[in-house]
Amino acid sequence: MSESRPIRESARQLSHGQQQLVQIYRRMPWGHRLLKGVSMGLQALAGASMGYGLGLLLHTQQAFWAALTAISVTQQTYLDTRNSSRDQVIGAAIGAAVAIGATYLLGDSYLCYAGTMVLVIMLCWCFNIGNAGKLSATTATIVMLVPHEGPFWTVALTRLGEVTLGIACALVVTGVAQWLEQRWLEREPGTHDDPP
Repeated sequence: MSESRPIRESARQLSHGQQQLVQIYRRMPWGHRLLKGVSMGLQALAGASMGYGLGLLLHTQQAFWAALTAISVTQQTYLDTRNSSRDQVIGAAIGAAVAIGATYLLGDSYLCYAGTMVLVIMLCWCFNIGNAGKLSATTATIVMLVPHEGPFWTVALTRLGEVTLGIACALVVTGVAQWLEQRWLEREPGTHDDPP
């Protein structure tokens, strides 16, 4: 039997955890923050470049969506990137599906778009994937408001493919980066891997 606690207490605990994490980063020496920033920047660049390049090779309509997705899901660890990627895929799928259905049933109008935005965020929260809500709304916005040629369903499927490509690239890059970082951290200080 799960214990039910008031939303206020859950929000307090979450806020406290976030504040502690912020304090840890603030206490890091400037040089460490600089190195972490460079590392994150290079990972985002590598994932975005890989996603964009593969998107061009695959002749997707707008390969820059793969690059944008790779940047948006890249986090400090592979596990965080994987979780962010999962939210992105779920959000994109919900946003695309609802946008297609709403446009098919109600037509292309701002009121249809506004209702779709609220609906996709609400659905994500109802399915206990609130983190995917904004991503779902972003996908619905892209599908419904960004100018395109062809039917909505082809645009939605193409965007979903581009998002998935960006996610795959971000996962590869952060996985390799984490593997390299772990190897570096496991090395004993003062030892050299090079033979004399």
